[in-house]
This record gives sequence, C-alpha cells and structure tokens, in this order.
Amino acid sequence: MSQNRAIELVENQEWLGKAGAALQPVIIGAFEEGGEMGQKLKNILHGTWLGHPLHPVITDIPVGAWSVAAALDSIELAGNSKYKKGADAAVVIGIAGAVGAAVTGLTDWTGTNGKKRKIGLLHGVLNLTGTALYATSLVLRNKKKTRNTGLALSMAGYGIVSLAAYLGGHLVFGEQIGVDHTATSEEYPKKFVPVLAESELPENSMKAVKAADIQVLLARKNGALFAIANTCSHLGGPLDEGELRDDLTVKCPWHGSVFSLKDGTVVNGPATEQQPQFEVRTQNGQIEVSLKSR
Repeated sequence: MSQNRAIELVENQEWLGKAGAALQPVIIGAFEEGGEMGQKLKNILHGTWLGHPLHPVITDIPVGAWSVAAALDSIELAGNSKYKKGADAAVVIGIAGAVGAAVTGLTDWTGTNGKKRKIGLLHGVLNLTGTALYATSLVLRNKKKTRNTGLALSMAGYGIVSLAAYLGGHLVFGEQIGVDHTATSEEYPKKFVPVLAESELPENSMKAVKAADIQVLLARKNGALFAIANTCSHLGGPLDEGELRDDLTVKCPWHGSVFSLKDGTVVNGPATEQQPQFEVRTQNGQIEVSLKSR
C-alpha cells in the first residue's frame, strides 16, 4: 500500500471523525474549567514557554528507550540474557516518557480539526495501545515462565509504536502540525514599504495588508499603530478575522492562540512560535512597515 493510500484510508474512517468531535470539546472544556490556571497549564503543555512544541521533545524518550529495549531483547532471544535488566529498565523509562508524551500530545491535538484531527487521534490510539502492551510486558518479564511472552509483547508494542511514529511524522511534514506557519520562502521587507493609506485604518480596528508578498496585520489601538504577521504561526489562521482585544493582543479565529501586538510574542497557545513583528511609520499619509529584527 502506498503512503498516500494509507493516509487516505485513515482520512476516510468516519469513526475517527465522530470520536474526535466528541472527545475534543471535553478536553478543551477541562482546561477552560481551570480558568487562568487551566490556561497556564495548557500553555506549559503546548510548549509556549519553550518557543516550539513540547510534545516532539518528550516523544524522543519512549521511542529511544524502547529502541534500546528492542535491541537488548533481541540479544536475549538469541540466547544471551546478560542485558535483560537493562532491557527491563529501558521499558520502564519508555513507559514514563510515554505518559508525558500522551499528555502533551493530547493537548496539541485539541488545536486540530478535519483530517488532522483524525490522523492525530489514530496516532494517539496506536501509542496508547503500544504503551499498554509494554506495561503488560513489564509485568510478565518478572516471571521466568512468562518472560518470553513479555518479550514478544514488547516487540509487538514496538511495531505499533513505530506505526504511530510514522503517522506523527506525517502530521509534522505532511500536515504541518507544529511548524511555524509564518516561515516562508518569500522575503520579508527589510526596508519600509507603503501598505495602506492612513485614513483607511480607523481607531480600534485591524486590517490585513500586503508588504511585498507577505500578509501583514495592521492594527490601530489607543492611537498607536501595530504590525505583526497576519498568518498565525500555529496553523496559518488569518488573524485579521480574529478578535482585537483591549489589552493590545489579537486572538486567532481558528484555534484561539493569542499574540501581543506590541512584539508578536505568544500570550496563549496552542501557538508556540511568536509572530514576526514590523516597525510602523506614516509618511505622506501612507502607513509603511518594515520587518523588525529580533
């Protein structure tokens, strides 16, 4: 089966769509019930403080640990049990890491929809299944009579987790989950360019304009002008269709990421990458912008 066919098969699973539509609001609601503390926890789990998603960092722990366990288990199955304690320890480390990966991954998943949500849900189900097999394996490894069964379950778990990792890779490289959507091959203007007549941006309003080929969000609030990239770094949402807030922030209409108009930094996730910021000035009745160096 080709890669495209495999992904299409996942996308066509109606049960994934129904399950995702039912589960996602529950998780989002749980964070919202926590109020400000819930939002802070959500930001931590997204990796807002880190500047990029936390989930991929943590996934290295179970994948790496279970890869070590698979190698050591293979040696044991070949007749050398010298490294079995090391294999067992690697399984434990992998399970611990899988818990962290599950929590952060589930949080990131709440900021998806459509086919991304379907693929992400299957990715999570497969990882949960693999982790359950490893947990069962750990119990069976402790008894001589059932150790070989435990090793077999670990191998099965490794295969399932590998499939989940493939879907995770597709989410990043195919569906662009967790990448910076403000990154582009187009050149950001490094010299001031006119983008809009000053009279066309009234107080307490915002508008999307183009600076060369770059979408820029212009906002006027409290008599001051602000400019950041209009494309949300999370999943590319149009910020100009979002909410201009009194605290000089803008809320993305797609998944609720909040950015500071002052410097483009992330106030609330799921976004983790800050928005490029532009210097703003007016010349001869025209608003001009230029990329501000970070």
